[in-house]
Amino acid sequence: MLNLVHLKVLAAVARHESVTEAARELHYSQPSVSHHLSRLEVATGVRLVQRVGRGIRLTPEGRLLANRAAEIVGRVDAASNELAAQVGLQAGRVRLAANASALSTIVPRAAATLRQAHPGLELSLIDRHPVEALQMLRHGEIDVALVFRQADAPVEDDGFRLLHIGDDPIYLVSQRPDDSLANHRHSAWIGGCDRCQDELITVCRREGFTPRIAAHSDDMVVVQALVAAGAGVATLPGLALQAHRRPDVHTTELANFHRQIHAATYGEPPDPPAVTAVLTALTEATTPTTSPTTAATTSSPSTATPSTRSRRTT
Repeated sequence: MLNLVHLKVLAAVARHESVTEAARELHYSQPSVSHHLSRLEVATGVRLVQRVGRGIRLTPEGRLLANRAAEIVGRVDAASNELAAQVGLQAGRVRLAANASALSTIVPRAAATLRQAHPGLELSLIDRHPVEALQMLRHGEIDVALVFRQADAPVEDDGFRLLHIGDDPIYLVSQRPDDSLANHRHSAWIGGCDRCQDELITVCRREGFTPRIAAHSDDMVVVQALVAAGAGVATLPGLALQAHRRPDVHTTELANFHRQIHAATYGEPPDPPAVTAVLTALTEATTPTTSPTTAATTSSPSTATPSTRSRRTT
């Protein structure tokens, strides 16, 4: 049976007569394009492309199928666009996965905006860490994944489209006011999820040491309780401190270190209108950000500026 994705790949290769250019258009890797072509050849039982020097060209059978593929893909896209235009945002369901700090802060604000602007749109929410959320997105189990990553982290796998919707500062959480990472070279540390722990190790190594992780929890409430009890120190993002802030711990914003917050979708653009509406609401809900200091007393956001990056808060 012919696969629509394989046909899209063949149509792109035919348009560009190049695997490299087709991969660039589809936001795939070159090996991924070659894999799809191979699978299509297996499905059809004929050879569709052949090597010519450093490039490729379509066989007569490949050219015939490519012409039909372009027509099929075009008709499917047209049908999708017509249906989306017909339905609009009067109804629809968007499945979104995010971690606890985002679900406690950004997502409720976005949901409130959506309820006012598009009351017929249903937003289904799932609590997942970024790696799990992206896996669900790849498998078609959700429509949007709200994830965090370091600015210099490797690019995500093929097929993901990342919309940068804001930055989230990272804070040292300890029992000392006016604290610094250098004061805790020999302290016990509290680690979190895999991506959080990588973040912690990275920020400490920039200060010349590797943290001794003595406890693990990805629960912002538990982490702050352990810090307050003297079980260790930790780092937490600003969003987590907006969601829950104990008055008996101190927070110090780490200069020049933050998370990037992305809304991830999967596959080729354009997104359905309902997904586009959710992405817009998430972007509006993320900026401006709220500092932990104001989060403890009010839900009104305040803009974080570069001059506040090294500010100490309690």
